[in-house]
Amino acid sequence: MEKVESLEEFYKRKFDWMPESIRNEIGHFNVFSHEVTEVGKTKTLSYKRRDFYKIMFVRGDIEMSYADKVVAVKKQALFFSNPQIPYSCGNLERIEEGIYCIFNSNFFLRFGDLSQYMVFQPTGNHVFELTDEQAAQALIIYQKMNEEIKSDYVHKYDVLRNLVFELIHFAMKIQPISPHDKTQINASQRISTLFLELLERQFPIDENHQNISLRSASNFANQLNIHVNHLNRAIKETTQKTTTQLIAERILQEAKIMLKHSKWNISEIAYALGFTEVTHFNNFFKKHVEISPVKYRNH
Repeated sequence: MEKVESLEEFYKRKFDWMPESIRNEIGHFNVFSHEVTEVGKTKTLSYKRRDFYKIMFVRGDIEMSYADKVVAVKKQALFFSNPQIPYSCGNLERIEEGIYCIFNSNFFLRFGDLSQYMVFQPTGNHVFELTDEQAAQALIIYQKMNEEIKSDYVHKYDVLRNLVFELIHFAMKIQPISPHDKTQINASQRISTLFLELLERQFPIDENHQNISLRSASNFANQLNIHVNHLNRAIKETTQKTTTQLIAERILQEAKIMLKHSKWNISEIAYALGFTEVTHFNNFFKKHVEISPVKYRNH
């Protein structure tokens, strides 16, 4: 897999300069308009993780790929990316209008936990199609960001954090709230949250994180210091799936990503995902996808 792009590399690639705020403790924030691609040229943002957050408004006929999902944007959308999830963007030459803000983890240090919001969670929605009215509302927020970042107001970064939260909540309100979202957090949900965080921490597989160590319900139960039956009940109660199902689904998701976006061979992928034999990986993949890993890669 390609290495993670840092904020420093982003600025060098785009502008050949780097703001000092990247290195300071208050964190970094900036907002940019998307540059229009020259007529007749094609442009793609390569598939990789970035070590910063990005919230982008885009108008145009493009494709957003993240994790193992591909979302076609037909008119206009908001896209949320975070350091845990790799993504790419195709057909950039078709973007008619675009604007985005970027910021690192330090920017929200002591100001809130971004991982609690669905738009930044591995299983959450990351692309939100907008109506014309919603697009106009989103652009007003970006306009405020542009005005604020150029101002001399001493507390402007507090204002910018609030505008980021405004974008997050704006997107989340577009999605209907399920009955599960309305339930009060209880012990089972806390256990499920810890389990899912522990599961997700093993991914994505790359040169810095080459294999997973937790593959069974009992592995996770031991790590969480609870009985495996307690874990299984909590997971079933809150997700309506078994612990084994969730682990298998996440391993399968990563397998698909690696087959499509990495240069690792099948045996390397199998080992990285915790399979002791390539045949075990092949059988696992065919059971869930109904074709072999090789056919999936070449499809």
